[in-house]
Amino acid sequence: MTLTVTLPDGNALELQDGATGADAAASIGPGLARAALAVEVSHPEAGEAPELRDLSRPLPDGASLAIVTKKDGEKALELIRHDAAHLLAEAVLELYGGVKISIGPPIADGFYYDFEFPEGVTISEADFPRIEARMREHAKAAEPFQRRDVSPAEARERFAAEAQDYKVELIDDLVKNAPADRPLQSVSLYSNGPFTDLCRGPHAPSTKSVAALKLQSVAGAYWRGDSDRTMLTRIYGTAFFSQDELQQHLARIELAKARDHRKLGRELGLFMFSELSPGSPFWKPAGMAIWNSLTELWRKENLARGYREVKTPILYDVELWRQSGHWDKYKDNMYFTDVEDRPMGLKPMNCPAHIQIYNDERHSYRDLPVRYSEAGLVHRHEASGVLHGLLRVRHITQDDAHIFCTDEQVESEVVQCLRFGFDLYRLFGLQPRLELSTRPEQRIGSDEMWDRAEAALAGALASEGLEYELNPGDGAFYGPKIDLHMTDSLGRSWQLGTVQLDYSMPERFDLLYTGADNTEHRPVMIHRALLGSFERFIGIMLEHYGGELPLWLTPVQAIVLPVSDRFNDYAAAVRDELRDDGVRVELDDRNESVGRKIREAELRKVPYMLVVGEREQSEGAISVREHRGGDAGCTTVREFCERLHGQLYSPALKPRKTSERDA
Repeated sequence: MTLTVTLPDGNALELQDGATGADAAASIGPGLARAALAVEVSHPEAGEAPELRDLSRPLPDGASLAIVTKKDGEKALELIRHDAAHLLAEAVLELYGGVKISIGPPIADGFYYDFEFPEGVTISEADFPRIEARMREHAKAAEPFQRRDVSPAEARERFAAEAQDYKVELIDDLVKNAPADRPLQSVSLYSNGPFTDLCRGPHAPSTKSVAALKLQSVAGAYWRGDSDRTMLTRIYGTAFFSQDELQQHLARIELAKARDHRKLGRELGLFMFSELSPGSPFWKPAGMAIWNSLTELWRKENLARGYREVKTPILYDVELWRQSGHWDKYKDNMYFTDVEDRPMGLKPMNCPAHIQIYNDERHSYRDLPVRYSEAGLVHRHEASGVLHGLLRVRHITQDDAHIFCTDEQVESEVVQCLRFGFDLYRLFGLQPRLELSTRPEQRIGSDEMWDRAEAALAGALASEGLEYELNPGDGAFYGPKIDLHMTDSLGRSWQLGTVQLDYSMPERFDLLYTGADNTEHRPVMIHRALLGSFERFIGIMLEHYGGELPLWLTPVQAIVLPVSDRFNDYAAAVRDELRDDGVRVELDDRNESVGRKIREAELRKVPYMLVVGEREQSEGAISVREHRGGDAGCTTVREFCERLHGQLYSPALKPRKTSERDA
């Protein structure tokens, strides 16, 4: 008996029945067999997402197969970071008697494991070297990861005997939550050396793949995120295939700390936070200069692409959210109040509000597409423990837009949204990576509707020849979406933009337009945000640029520095001329040395310092210094203004047109 798998190059590989991933790698070549860490299997014709598996597991017949090695980047790193989490639990159990272990997954850039230490035992970063040393011993021992599938009863008995209460609870929940028609038959245990854990896997063949590791921090975490449950000790760490990669990562972390937007916000006087309104930034004048510049860009570019700006309330009758479907999804994260005994809620989304505007008028097919844009203020309750500067807030200003169009216009409108995003991101030197997210388990609408929506988005991507990754199950509850991800200067990935296709809300709100046949038809709705939110985007850009924003976005573009009080009047005249020409400029006429003024302007990251003294006053000129660049020569104010305007953002981003209707 044989089985056949298909390799990434399309070639078929025939193997003996019962062959494993390791057998497949060995049949291709000894080098690959040595390098293999795991396999990825799928049945794409059935719409299956790829599944990462241990090399030791038998392969399914007819599957598509890819051998995973350390060259596979994040996929491979996630695998060995899972290995490292097991090493951490193994080391802690050996070093501290009476410890109870809970869960330890890989996460972005590393891993963690949660522990309950015996009363009187506390862990700090001072304990990390001892724990790391034990972890390295087990890694050096190249302990094989061995999987064993056992009955839930056997696994429960094992962990109960070891007084590992959290593992027992996890097994009980797996049994309880299994479908009634498919009761849980087995759970998987992974062993390496003397350590055994309840784990779905997968793992690398042995612990030796964890060549470089580092424990990074310790924090408290409630069991299952429930504040009524036990507070556990969470130890974070990271792992890499080499010490060089680890050192580069740690260096990036240090750079990220220096670029932390919360630190830059304080130093540059951009924004503040107060416990009087947690999770809501207070924008100072310098921060508002950034905000207003971004808003001006947003407004001009939307206008150039046929969007009409609207403004909607933030407080609504809760029946609106029940009708839209947001009630079931967001009610636990909404803010409510009673107005004259009428239950009202602050909006978590703008879409139902824009629907009200669309529905207030009759529409013909000649009117479509209708494009509304709004810098829409929404509120979502985020737990205090996850609030993080501008990146995770409760008071959110979305660069939102909603398009109402015909079925025939969907592809064109989606393509234009993507092109708009590409134009915007190019201003910041960002290259988007696209992800198509499909139907989630909890959703509204029929399967036929989802089939149509997913096919439409895939068709739009194909029409532009755009590469994308599939992200099964991560669509919005009302429709699939294309997400736009960026990598910043520190190598971190961020999801910024999203284009979402929605056939459901037009149905729920009975949206209509009159077609060319003089009968009523249902429009399609596209939800679109490209910056994401103004708050989060500004936070990301501050860290991306290290506070040295592009000239058009920076709060103070130039500062005039008189060398002594005698030249204050001339310096003020220079400032006024620049200000009249639209430059954001300040005057530092304090009775301080010009050297100190320059140093302080450098710390504020002001792009241009304009020094004026005897020579400059007599010649009607300014001496220009560039941030980090030093002396840039002497010039007139008029010439400097022309130089500045040549570097500033121009609103003339040319949107490409896809049809006469868009002209």
